[in-house]
Amino acid sequence: MASSQTRAIQKYRSRLGDRGLARFEVLVRDSDRSLIRSLARRLAEDGPEAANLRAFVSETLAGEPPKKGGIVAALRRSPLVGADLDTPRLREESPFCFQTNVD
Repeated sequence: MASSQTRAIQKYRSRLGDRGLARFEVLVRDSDRSLIRSLARRLAEDGPEAANLRAFVSETLAGEPPKKGGIVAALRRSPLVGADLDTPRLREESPFCFQTNVD
């Protein structure tokens, strides 16, 4: 029969799997340990920042040029899309603008 510690580990890993996470071991230089941990932590959050980071790392490792239209896609994901904003512009005459009469 499995010990209580073994069962606890199995349940913990099962809960991780339910959340879509997997536990695995990697070999890296000791100086990169904190970098890899913070990268894994950020990717596990699975928000918009994680998606951007995932895309950046994938493109960097693949060596492909960045796709066009990234700024447009980012603007379309903005929470202000569809908001009917009315931002009036102040119109002031510049002291450096000279008007001349043409006759």
